[in-house]
Amino acid sequence: MKKLLLIVSAALLLTSCALTLPVNATSNEVGSKVGMSKATGYLNVLWLGQDASIQKAAKQAGITKISTVDLKQTNLLGIIQTYECIVTGN
Repeated sequence: MKKLLLIVSAALLLTSCALTLPVNATSNEVGSKVGMSKATGYLNVLWLGQDASIQKAAKQAGITKISTVDLKQTNLLGIIQTYECIVTGN
């Protein structure tokens, strides 16, 4: 019984959820450049000045004309949250 409880507890602690959503699309041609920016927070309180903005993702890839913007959110039992902004364009 203790082994089963240990296995179930470990499975719950290692469970996470990831979701990628489209945020915006423009009439600009879909380009080959992809930029990403990421922020990780703890207990949805401690973000420590991270930047997951569209502007940072575009700048990181040298994109001047944005085609699409997606947001990927990952959550590990509400303890660790990660937001990743994915920008494509030219």
